[in-house]
Amino acid sequence: MRADARAKRDALLSCIGTRRLVMGILNVTPDSFFDGGRFEHRDPALAHAKQMVADGCDIVDVGAESTRPGAIPVTEVEEVARLDRLLDELAQLKAPLSIDTTKAAVASRALALGAVMVNDVWGLQKDERMADTVANAEAAVVIMHNRSEKDETLDIISDIRRFFDRSLAIAARAGIPKQHIILDVGIGFGKTSRQNRDAIVRLPELKDYGLPLMVGASRKRFLGGLTGDGSEGTLVGTIAVSLTAVSAGAAIVRVHDVAEHVIALRVLQAFRAPR
Repeated sequence: MRADARAKRDALLSCIGTRRLVMGILNVTPDSFFDGGRFEHRDPALAHAKQMVADGCDIVDVGAESTRPGAIPVTEVEEVARLDRLLDELAQLKAPLSIDTTKAAVASRALALGAVMVNDVWGLQKDERMADTVANAEAAVVIMHNRSEKDETLDIISDIRRFFDRSLAIAARAGIPKQHIILDVGIGFGKTSRQNRDAIVRLPELKDYGLPLMVGASRKRFLGGLTGDGSEGTLVGTIAVSLTAVSAGAAIVRVHDVAEHVIALRVLQAFRAPR
């Protein structure tokens, strides 16, 4: 890892727990579920990243392959090509850069160009090379829970724990330091609306891992499934869930709308602060 990237990584990790952090989403894809196509090209993508940083985001999370249900898989070559036109400049931003990918080769490329974190939606379990890639680069990593299919009979927290246990064993074997790991309960990935809700309100049951927890519920359809009022994908619903997650123990929220979340978290903190 480059010296400048290492300094950003250390500053980021030291900040976790001192306040709630905001990870801003940058999808450079034509088909992501909410903003697909808006930032597919270089100039709009860079402008959006700079705006998120100006709005107060703590981490910029860039992804070049959609992970929405039904998305067409992207080859490693195409994913790297989408990123290569951006990574050098993204790495120069004040906020540290995270790469959202399940492919070790893509992660390796991004880390070489200045990313400090890998956000893996399959928690080191899809590409057997990923854990070693993270360890060798001394990068931070987000281990996210995922399932290939929904199963409404599951106790979702028990399933999340089994998944995390497997991923943490993989991380330990590769030599990834515990202090470099963040856990994400995987909202919207292989879960019913009720299980998504449970994964958030039962976050305190995961505190015994002693690791920061991240929640990414931004603009997701399950919100409408809970309320039945057409709130799918709305900003208001997203902020409500994000504040619920923070109140339940989330250290990081991953969102599309950075400015609004930064303000909402400041208000929440003001009400929590001792008088």
